Amino acid sequence: MGTKMCAFLRGINVNGKNMKMSDVCDVFRQEAVKNVSSVLATGNILFESELTKTDLRSALENSMSAHYGTDVCLFIKDKEEVGIILRSSPFLPSSEQHIYAFICENGFEQTLMDKFGLITPVPNEKAQINNGQFYWQVGKGSTLDSGFSKILGEKKMKDKFTSRNINTIQKIYDKM
Repeated sequence: MGTKMCAFLRGINVNGKNMKMSDVCDVFRQEAVKNVSSVLATGNILFESELTKTDLRSALENSMSAHYGTDVCLFIKDKEEVGIILRSSPFLPSSEQHIYAFICENGFEQTLMDKFGLITPVPNEKAQINNGQFYWQVGKGSTLDSGFSKILGEKKMKDKFTSRNINTIQKIYDKM
């Protein structure tokens, strides 16, 4: 039995990059992973493996890129790390706010905070780093109006992070 992990894929089902999660799971099964499943259709793949996260990331990105004929970027967190992301959210759940957790390269959370500092926030928009994680809160219906969302779409940052709604993180953790 291996370590329980989640691969968070970046840019799934946007800009014409459509991937069925059952197909993605099949590609994962060709690597040194087992007990593969997906959570939602947003590129969250659960699995177990004995390999290191670094080795897995390289192998899985290469396999996915070869299979789909395009660069695929993913980030891997084990169950403990997903739990930390979930418990470290500095924002209280609200029916009027989205809370996003960013899964990124170590240290990139400060770059995200610096980028957030460049914008004029929309009402009730906030960002905070907590426990080494970057979190963004924005009003429902205001996400695309935010200057920060436009910064997040910059191509030069595409392989540095991905984000998930905190509710999705909860569902992932519960399934792990």
